[in-house]
Amino acid sequence: MPNPSPTVQPWWRSFNREHWFVFAVASLAWLFDCLDQQLFNLARDGAMETLVLEKARIAEFGSYTTSFFLIGWAVGGLIFGALGDRFGRARILSICVLLYSLCTGFSSFATSYGGFCFYRILTGLGVGGVFGLSVALVADSVPDHTRAPALGLLQSLSTVGNITAALCGIAISGLAAKQLLPFELKAWQAMFLVGAVPAFLCVFIIGRLKEPAKWTAARAEGARRGIKFGSYLSLLRHPKWSKHAWLGLVMCGAGIVGLWGIGNFHPTIVRSIVAQHLSASNLSPEALASEKAHWSSLGLLLQNIGGFIGMMTLAKVAQVKGRRFAFGLAIILSFLSTLLVFKFLREISQIYWMIPLMGFGQLSVFAVYAIYLPELFPTSLRSTGTSFCYNVGRFVAASAPFTVGKITKSLGGDLEAFRSAGLWVSLVLLLGLAVLPFLPETKDQPLPEE
Repeated sequence: MPNPSPTVQPWWRSFNREHWFVFAVASLAWLFDCLDQQLFNLARDGAMETLVLEKARIAEFGSYTTSFFLIGWAVGGLIFGALGDRFGRARILSICVLLYSLCTGFSSFATSYGGFCFYRILTGLGVGGVFGLSVALVADSVPDHTRAPALGLLQSLSTVGNITAALCGIAISGLAAKQLLPFELKAWQAMFLVGAVPAFLCVFIIGRLKEPAKWTAARAEGARRGIKFGSYLSLLRHPKWSKHAWLGLVMCGAGIVGLWGIGNFHPTIVRSIVAQHLSASNLSPEALASEKAHWSSLGLLLQNIGGFIGMMTLAKVAQVKGRRFAFGLAIILSFLSTLLVFKFLREISQIYWMIPLMGFGQLSVFAVYAIYLPELFPTSLRSTGTSFCYNVGRFVAASAPFTVGKITKSLGGDLEAFRSAGLWVSLVLLLGLAVLPFLPETKDQPLPEE
């Protein structure tokens, strides 16, 4: 009689206490990072209404603040990604979280447009380092067969930070409408202050992390063999790793443009629909601003409910069908869902299903990044290479809000011009498909080494 097949245990049963601690801390660092990112998206328009003197240019200047944030993000990712390979993922991660939490809080005290942009650049520096460091930390710490599902879940949990931001936005806008915020804070100021607190507290937890044994052993072996850790020259001169870096950059740039250059501007469309819907209600300016903030936050909540489902779904596709297939599917879904929202979202009732669909498409791409990117580089360059792809892509993405702003202005500056600008820029998403044939399939492969 044949022996029964052994029971396949869930991947998470292979985790010991240390694995869970590393996964939890890395996930929290990225979750709070995403919380602060989305609070910025919610607070941006309110801040512009306060800080921009030329009221007709509020939407245009709002686009520019996002570009400044993304530039800081890209620079910080490049700097801290390399430092993480050189000096340790956990140590540098704590510095990044401290930087973005403090500067998120400082943003609420900005009294001018220039000061606000300065704080957004500094926040971006800290935000930029977290993704590459977190995924490298987990990839180097957990058993190989758990790596893909663990990284997929880490990225999916980022939507918890986004959803928390949406709930904070709804609560704060409600308090603002009733004039219950302390110290005469405006809603956008309160959002930045709330975002600073949990991230700051997370720093003390990260301080207890040990560096991964895999990184420590590789660092010692690298010193013996003369291998440079965290070196961009080593990354870009090596025939194999440089190919992965440049192709990964195009792959990441496409998805990042879709989300940060276009998709995260859906509050602009939502706010305009709400304003039109309530135009006959004779609301005071303060009450109307509160309604806009409420619906923007609700849109973010819906976007990230769809995003969580999308990331969990595409993470599973990446595990079963392969990384390249999953990315190709995700980028197509991102493109189609962006077209849906920017072209056809016209009524309040449509917000409830169109925004979640866009979240499903645009955020699903990032689950594939979390799984795929660390598998393209060796231990000595894992954080460096991941950060290069993910954060140089920010420079590309930083041009997208600026481009959207310029196209919007050239087409007349109204909402329809903004919609058309978003549709044209969304074509960049399709560039991600062009590099897929030239990237390796890493499904069921061990992490590469020198």
